[in-house]
Amino acid sequence: MELEELEGQEPVSPNGQYFSSNVISLSVLAVWEFEIPFDLESQTIPLLIKNVFLPVSPRFSSIMVENNGKKEWKRVEVKLEDHLYTPTFPSGLSLESYDKYFDDYISKLLTERFPQGKPLWEIHIINYPTSNAAANVIFKLHHALGDGYSLMGALISSMQRADNPSLPLTFPSRKRSESKRENFVTKTFSGFCNTISDLWSGTLKTMNGDVLTPIRSGNDAIEYRPATVSTMTFSLDQIKSIKDKLGVTVNDVLTGMIFYGTRLYMQEMNQSSSKADCTAMVLLNTRIMGDYVPIEEMIKPNSKAPWGNRFTFMHVPIPKLTELSNALDFIWNTRKIIKRKRNSFAAYFNSRLLEIVHKFGSHEACGKYIHRTLKNSSMIISNLIGPVEQMSLANHPIKGFYFVVGGGPLSLEMTIVSYMGKVRVAFNMEKDVIDPQKLKSCMENALQMILNDSPEHMSLNLFKFHHYSK
Repeated sequence: MELEELEGQEPVSPNGQYFSSNVISLSVLAVWEFEIPFDLESQTIPLLIKNVFLPVSPRFSSIMVENNGKKEWKRVEVKLEDHLYTPTFPSGLSLESYDKYFDDYISKLLTERFPQGKPLWEIHIINYPTSNAAANVIFKLHHALGDGYSLMGALISSMQRADNPSLPLTFPSRKRSESKRENFVTKTFSGFCNTISDLWSGTLKTMNGDVLTPIRSGNDAIEYRPATVSTMTFSLDQIKSIKDKLGVTVNDVLTGMIFYGTRLYMQEMNQSSSKADCTAMVLLNTRIMGDYVPIEEMIKPNSKAPWGNRFTFMHVPIPKLTELSNALDFIWNTRKIIKRKRNSFAAYFNSRLLEIVHKFGSHEACGKYIHRTLKNSSMIISNLIGPVEQMSLANHPIKGFYFVVGGGPLSLEMTIVSYMGKVRVAFNMEKDVIDPQKLKSCMENALQMILNDSPEHMSLNLFKFHHYSK
């Protein structure tokens, strides 16, 4: 099908080129769970896409083309029928059966690359009830369009507040906890030492990789193998309560719980693996502003929180069970490691290294480097913030949502998002390699131990666990 060219072309950002190479093609799947089903005969959603979603960024109306070895965005006419999918399942089935159909469908989306010759996004309306929703809508967006921060802004710009559409959605603050001021000379010297150490250890990990463990299979073409997705939901207020009592951050609590639960799982599956050296890739937003800003602010010239792929990553060693006395030590040790990593310019130099490889090699060489770095790690963690209030899409209230990343060459990926006073953690796991039920149990045990060891023995009535297998 010929697509009509509308405008001139603009260069694809370096990160956009890295994530759309022959060796790696990353996409983000945002899953929105609705309280009521959709009227598929209505033109509400197509009009919403055309009038609200597409105008957010010209990249949603562009295809990626290559001229003289350089990739560019080329504006084209968008045909909605090429992007909007409404699969048909058998009627009259049980919720468990529809869960299975949904699982198989999302598994297929995770492993499929985008077809050539049309803009890099799709919307899938699964208008069948599952255990968690009356209907699901899946936005599949190529990572070249932007990072999670940008894509979240684009999606939320299409939503309204369910209680009062005339009011804007608000977001939780992400102010960092105060810390004691360090001597400038001491901090500079430690930062220099940390940078050298991190660059050396990161290079070794990229070249040699972690050992094989219950969370890292090392299988070839993992990104094309079937996956299992599970999600865990718990109270943000109670996580904040733990944070306040321990004097740490919400991310410290969440990351410590995830690391602890992962080590418990590894120990249960293979006793010796709990002592193995394992690395987590933690993604960092490099924008000046840490708090989320509306899409109108992101697309302004010289915005402090601009649209695009503005993130980097850092290698974080997962603490070992043998080094710790209890669950709280795990959180504090995790906090100490990440704080030290932040006092390092290794992440900055990683970005500069990619620029050098791109300049003297190609975007394909950068893609290979990123692919190898990810594949040689044991897991990846990414997090976003969502609205405090309930959202609705075309007057359909959204009861929950989560996101996962497709195309990554790892056996275990974890993503975190907040919404309506809750935190949703999604686990994207290589099927038949990681046992989702055992991992579920270990995460629950980790959280229980954290609560039991916390001051005043806080109550555990904070989480529900939803499991999908595909």
